[in-house]
Amino acid sequence: MENHKTEFLKLFDEHIKREGSKDLREYLCKTDFFTAPASTKYHSAFEGGLCLHSLKTYYRLKKLVEQERGENYTKQTGDETIAILGLLHDVCKIECYKSDLRNVKQNGVWVQAPYYSVDEKLPYGHGEKSVYIINGFMRLTREEAIAINWHMGGFDNRAHGFSAAISAAYEKFPVALLLHLADMQATYIDENI
Repeated sequence: MENHKTEFLKLFDEHIKREGSKDLREYLCKTDFFTAPASTKYHSAFEGGLCLHSLKTYYRLKKLVEQERGENYTKQTGDETIAILGLLHDVCKIECYKSDLRNVKQNGVWVQAPYYSVDEKLPYGHGEKSVYIINGFMRLTREEAIAINWHMGGFDNRAHGFSAAISAAYEKFPVALLLHLADMQATYIDENI
């Protein structure tokens, strides 16, 4: 877990330089970002899972952007944007999960087993909550805000109302779709192996 934190902070320091980034970094270090799970049970549902998931999403996104945009990818999507999107898309999960116990039957006997439950302190949504938190420290570009806002794709409850906003976001800001794909690859391929 400590190795993942070191790797995350190295990438953050190397790529994210805009005004307010140092305050955001300090905030992350004061929260449970590096020890929290990425979910209650779906992917990386273990201590440190959120940081690990963020790293995996960053590497997947970098690869997708390079693949789609070629060797001169930074002319369209800079390394800072890739780092912001990949590393910070799920800051909405900070202080969101808590360890708890529940009764489960194992070998015919009821025992208490640990699990994560949701303890939402800032019910602001998912992607939009990440945008809100990040913008409290440093200014996101419109492209970055939209990509983070819609990174859940069809898993976002707002998409279930058949809003055309998600399609428009992916059409106008293709990196938003790439972030969604990177997030899904990290979740369903890298973390479920």
